[in-house]
Amino acid sequence: MAEASLIFILLERILSIFTDELINIPLINPAVEMLLKIPFLNVIVAFILWKPIFHVLILPGLIGMTLVLLFIIYFERKITARVQWRVGPKEVSRRTGGVIQALADGMRYLFQEVIVHRDANAFYFLQFPLISFLPVLLPLLFIPAGGTYGIRTIYTIPAALALISLIPVFIVAMGWASNSKFAYIGSVREAFMYFAYEIPFLLAVVAMIVLYQTSDPFEIVAKQWIPGAVMNPVAFLVFFITVLIATSRLPFDIPEADQEVAFGPYVEYSGIIFGLVMMLPYEKLYLLSMISVILFFGGWNGPEIAILGDLAPVIYLYIKTIVFMCVVSLARSIYARYRLDQSLRLGWGVVFSMSMIALIISVGWMAWLRL
Repeated sequence: MAEASLIFILLERILSIFTDELINIPLINPAVEMLLKIPFLNVIVAFILWKPIFHVLILPGLIGMTLVLLFIIYFERKITARVQWRVGPKEVSRRTGGVIQALADGMRYLFQEVIVHRDANAFYFLQFPLISFLPVLLPLLFIPAGGTYGIRTIYTIPAALALISLIPVFIVAMGWASNSKFAYIGSVREAFMYFAYEIPFLLAVVAMIVLYQTSDPFEIVAKQWIPGAVMNPVAFLVFFITVLIATSRLPFDIPEADQEVAFGPYVEYSGIIFGLVMMLPYEKLYLLSMISVILFFGGWNGPEIAILGDLAPVIYLYIKTIVFMCVVSLARSIYARYRLDQSLRLGWGVVFSMSMIALIISVGWMAWLRL
């Protein structure tokens, strides 16, 4: 009896911690209030609706990311087929246009055999794809969505970008662990591309931080009475181009280049491990798209919807992120792949020069606003 009462007291204290920061959604509040009266179940409900957990696990976190990835793969295939007058996915759920094709692909990867070839460094070969999700998942703690966030700090943008910038390191390590010449070529290409885009990318972000005079997303969004893409279109253009390069989207899918190096750093992977590493560029695109929306498109700003409460800003950020991802995916349908030397020349020449111009524009705006 003493142990039961102790557990009950502990659950009550945990419940009190969660209920202090529950996400407020008037639409479901009556149901939530009823569930909070049921012992044990109330702790589970409060835990799920606790703002940090809701943000990281539900929306725009893991579940939101998964739904976007399923959609964007289907959208990319379908829009490319439309633009290039080809046939998009339709064999799975043919009557609905193949809407669950991506899910079917995931199931196929799940049941395929994971093969570790004899020349690979087996320990690192299997380890790197798994730990590469740390720099994918951790930025979700920092990137806010209105009133929901995991960790709030004035250094949110630099912290998130620092974590995201680690992803290429793991991609290069995968190619090294594969001990294959095609994987090695893809890894070297990834390293070259990383050095070519990272400096202009960071300068574009710094230009916007200078413009807003803060790296706190809450202040950045509050100051966007004019979207950042309008105030500094050069910074946005640089950010957009470098996002294409950073996520290996066409015309910059040079590290993978299936006609040349047969999926580059990932060429030796199979089964569910291949499914995981194939999703890395899409997950990186999701994170960078959210940062782009915060910096250039007003973040979660939008008309207040009383019935949705705290959920409305989250939905605004989520929808804007999806739209940005769709625009990025459209580039696949239009441009042919660049050569490595062309991309390096573009990154170190044109894009770098544009990033310096963007920085000058932001400094000019800041000086003019202080007059």
